[in-house]
Amino acid sequence: MSATRGQAAGTGVRVVSADGTGIAFEQSGSGPAVVLVASALADRSDTTRLAALLAEHFTVINYDRRGRGASGDADAYAVEREIEDIAALIEHVGGSASLFGSSSGAVLALRAAAAGVNIDRLALYEPPFVVADGDDGPPRDVARQVTALLAQGRDSDAVKYFMTRVQGMPGIAVFMKLMPKVWANLTRLARTLPYDIAVMGDTQQGKPLDAEEWKGASMPTRVLTGGKSPAAFQRAARAVTEILPRADHRTLPGLNHGAVVMAPRKIAPQITEFLKG
Repeated sequence: MSATRGQAAGTGVRVVSADGTGIAFEQSGSGPAVVLVASALADRSDTTRLAALLAEHFTVINYDRRGRGASGDADAYAVEREIEDIAALIEHVGGSASLFGSSSGAVLALRAAAAGVNIDRLALYEPPFVVADGDDGPPRDVARQVTALLAQGRDSDAVKYFMTRVQGMPGIAVFMKLMPKVWANLTRLARTLPYDIAVMGDTQQGKPLDAEEWKGASMPTRVLTGGKSPAAFQRAARAVTEILPRADHRTLPGLNHGAVVMAPRKIAPQITEFLKG
């Protein structure tokens, strides 16, 4: 895969992915490279503080996933295109790098690893697999529901549906009223919700992970979870360690699913320690 460097409006630089889509990113720090992979309804602004902390030890690539921020997009989406985006960013920094991903971004990072992208180490925060019968997962028709809302131009309603029915967040109406600017930013990312739903695939249906699907991820892997997060995240993390040959799990006391944005100072040391080996 080739990657070229060029200017991007309102940002640092871009790589050009395999399908010609420009992927915008900011590069900071020096040392071994790490690429930050954002979650649903997030762009690189959500990981700016984490990137600054990690840049004390690493060359950090903080990028906008396709369709977000200053990155481009294509007419048709496939998870494989996002894997190619990661590969292009890794080629830009010399051909190998570690990845850190959170939530559905952790699953995208894991998919890139399983696909054979040249990844040194893989750090994941709370991949939202649903692996046990009885754990709450999204509705089976979540893709259809979100796509229908977006087709009707109801982007705000699509975000609300996703946050309540998929992420299980109560009180969204209050949130919308108290934080209108934040809600506006989320709504701008609504069109990429189907991307994260595709990344998750059928992994949220309360059944064990398919070891064959992930066997390509043979590099050292650490799965982090927050001690205040629902038990389903702990079960998901243990499931990952059971199917990957070089994976382990650490629980971070006092943190929840939003910790990457809200408490980066508590997560950065854990990522740093692991990536340094």
